[in-house]
Amino acid sequence: MNIKLLEKNINSFWEDHIVPTLIEYIKIPNKSPSFDSNWKENGHMDKVLSLATKWSKKHLPKGASLTIKESKGRTPLILIDIPGQKDGNVLMYGHLDKQPEMEGWDKNMGPWKPVLKNKKLYGRGGADDGYALFASLCSVQALQDQKIQLPRILILIEFSEESGSPDLPHYMNICKKQIAEPDLVICLDSGAGDYKRFWTTTSLRGLIGAKLRVDIIKEGIHSGGASGYVPSSFRIARQLLSRIENEKTGQILLNELNVTIPNFRLEETKEYVKIIGSDLVKEFPWVKGAKPSTNENIEGVLRRTWRPALSIVGAGGLPPSENAGNVLRPYTELQLSIRIPPMVDHKKAKTAIEKAIKTKPPYGSKIKLTFDEPASGWSAPETSIWLKKAMNDGSMAFFNKPFCCIGEGGTIPFMAMLGKQFPKAQFVITGVLGPSSNAHGPNEFLHIPFAKKLTACVSFILERFNS
Repeated sequence: MNIKLLEKNINSFWEDHIVPTLIEYIKIPNKSPSFDSNWKENGHMDKVLSLATKWSKKHLPKGASLTIKESKGRTPLILIDIPGQKDGNVLMYGHLDKQPEMEGWDKNMGPWKPVLKNKKLYGRGGADDGYALFASLCSVQALQDQKIQLPRILILIEFSEESGSPDLPHYMNICKKQIAEPDLVICLDSGAGDYKRFWTTTSLRGLIGAKLRVDIIKEGIHSGGASGYVPSSFRIARQLLSRIENEKTGQILLNELNVTIPNFRLEETKEYVKIIGSDLVKEFPWVKGAKPSTNENIEGVLRRTWRPALSIVGAGGLPPSENAGNVLRPYTELQLSIRIPPMVDHKKAKTAIEKAIKTKPPYGSKIKLTFDEPASGWSAPETSIWLKKAMNDGSMAFFNKPFCCIGEGGTIPFMAMLGKQFPKAQFVITGVLGPSSNAHGPNEFLHIPFAKKLTACVSFILERFNS
């Protein structure tokens, strides 16, 4: 394999074919079903499906076939099957649904407004994870151009990942013959510790989302005549959350949501902290004077990768400040996002949360707890010698630095499904979500130079498959 030619062809393909398509993709508000209940009627998903399908057919590798699966009432699935010339099955994964808009975008930027600035492409979904389909096909094309023999490769692209992948088990079942048993899984939906090397994710947290609603009276009443006697629904909600979380430290109190961290993951964390150093704190957009929950860097990484955590990501029943009268509100509704460590059973965790919240409601208040689709976390199996060498050699070839492992605090439901279903498979979980890329938040961007090098590394790993 000619390394320089490979990199040249990938760079050109990105500029000529991928970046222009991602610009069009970003314009489409293809929010995941959890954030757009009328996704089918609104037509954004069909528009993205059409864009991705037309582009893929134009750039299909030699001998490849493209199939679209779309069961009634479910989001679609794209499968691109590329026959191989040597033994082995590789499964490549990405998704094309998006998170919602989120406030706080910089001036002249927005979620559906693609902006190219300083070799970064801003807009919702480009980095998480719209580029994955295009980069996957690019990585294969670049090898075929050099007549490199490859294993059979199946590219799987879903449209409900940001909702917890509720439709994937259905498709995994009806497509099980085509999916077969992968020897290697390559996922392009993860993060990077910096933009200076190839990163692979070795663990992911799971996610339990839930809507907590507390009702205490039937309608709002004058706060002067009622407050103090009629309990505040917000105070009740706060009291209920304290059954789950220590509000002073952020520690999750339920045993079912905690695990003992394996020693080898602790060693990986130490190596990661050694490489990243002070950039660990600089990654986040702190307000002046703010600081993290701990000054110990290793503990800080563990808190975002191997410890459970509760966040309030939305609220209902609260009027905006400029329209808030002196009224004791009848209810408070909070959207909970609870990250759970790898190896925690999401079903047991969900049961423990429900029991803690709903047992003995304060003041006889009405408590309603509605769960979203839960997802377990994931911890990678031991990496084989050939794959370690391939990742490291690829990183040295295109970044001139060794690769590194990273634990991620986010969730990719498909990885937990695959890890359980195919325990012998090897995994390369990587992605372009490096420092400040801000997936899910305002000013999300795709670091184009990094994405090109990452694509080249993926090609390198495919060429070295099982060697």
